[in-house]
Amino acid sequence: MFQPTLKKFTILALVLALASNIYIFTYPSLSPCRCSFEQQTGLQGLNSNSTLAQRLWCQSQYYFSDVIKQVSSKCTEPTSKQGAVPDVKLLAIGDPQINGIWPTTSYLRRLEIFANDHFLGHIIKQMLRRLKPTHVAVMGDLFSSQWIGDSEYYNRTMRYTRRLLGRSGEQLHALRKESHDAAGEYICDWQQYGEEYKAVREGDLTKLTWHRENAWRWTPEDDYLLINITGNHDIGYSGDTTYQHMARYQHLFGEDNYWIEYERDTDHAWRIVVLNDLLLEGPALQPEFISTTWTFLEHLAARNFSGTTVLLTHVPFHKPAGLCHDAPETRYYPPGYEREPYKAGLLRSQNLLSQDVTDRVLSLIFANGKPGVILTGHDHEGCDTAYSRAPDGSWSAQPSSARTPDVRELTVRSVMAQYGGNVGLLRGSFDPATATWQWTYSLCPFAHQAVWYCAKLMPLVAALLLSTMLVW
Repeated sequence: MFQPTLKKFTILALVLALASNIYIFTYPSLSPCRCSFEQQTGLQGLNSNSTLAQRLWCQSQYYFSDVIKQVSSKCTEPTSKQGAVPDVKLLAIGDPQINGIWPTTSYLRRLEIFANDHFLGHIIKQMLRRLKPTHVAVMGDLFSSQWIGDSEYYNRTMRYTRRLLGRSGEQLHALRKESHDAAGEYICDWQQYGEEYKAVREGDLTKLTWHRENAWRWTPEDDYLLINITGNHDIGYSGDTTYQHMARYQHLFGEDNYWIEYERDTDHAWRIVVLNDLLLEGPALQPEFISTTWTFLEHLAARNFSGTTVLLTHVPFHKPAGLCHDAPETRYYPPGYEREPYKAGLLRSQNLLSQDVTDRVLSLIFANGKPGVILTGHDHEGCDTAYSRAPDGSWSAQPSSARTPDVRELTVRSVMAQYGGNVGLLRGSFDPATATWQWTYSLCPFAHQAVWYCAKLMPLVAALLLSTMLVW
């Protein structure tokens, strides 16, 4: 009586283990149009009258052909046309927000955090292998909270580097050797950072390393250019941001504002602008941070760049309520704020930038009139918005399908499990006939975290049931 039941459960566990593992390693092939930089033709031979069986047959052919293509492509190097301008292939990752572990954290919660790191890492590493992007941009909110000490900030940076990106972390080890306390834990000298920052502001601002050219990787060992963007959970909103927040972020991740110009003075020039838009408006705890950010934008505008621009930032630009999930909302610390009285009246949070800041920033960055692209995070649901400039210099937002935009803003849906484990794919192709860059964007979803758990746990369950059945 028990043996047949055990056999059925064993078969079920084996089937679930096999199916879930096949899925998590080949899921992009179920939607190759959305999960590839290359243009796909989509399902052929289907119409509104097609039966379910016909649709399943067509989908299975589509799936297996893409799987075969991915396997065979690993054996061959990609080729490009002689003399053609190479495509830009940018993988965008929205708001991972990895959590931390404390002495009071339960073992179950520790296991959950460990699993979540590897869930996010699986998605990112799968897409890196499949896509071989030229750039990878993480759209801010790398961590779940800015209210953590330097040591925990370092620990999360190491987890992010190793588990999510699959990198060694050797550079982080070297930084900790240079900056640590008596116990060997990482500590950032924010006071020295503050002194150096003020000295530069009072002296020559050109010492700030804002400008880069033709950067495709930071070190010779890198396969792509990694761009980390400041989020409110990394450094805080302007009413919270301190020298300590900025010092450790820049020490571990690099500058928060810079631009990279590619092929300047050619007909196919383009650039990436990385902007810390959390420090654009206040009232701020450290007003000098906002002043420096606007100085950065003024220096950027003075470049008189003639190419197209890809802007990478965290907080989306202003738009009316109902256009995206997040409506305009800005909150300030109340008068007489007892917990931290010095923050009374300062900026506490914002869903979107204000209309005035939106007009000023877009006019400075997209001054040459060339169509451009903005990638943002913050709104975990994601959004696709078109911005157009009026003769009076103001910018208005509409759904991107409403018209051909001057600038298209793409808010990348979060990679977190509860949002489906998404990544964004931005591809830029230069059209020599029109001497313009054409930009396409798609969102590639994974699945709920339960599928990943199933793929990891079911093989163990199946092995246990199988061994029990053989011994019984």
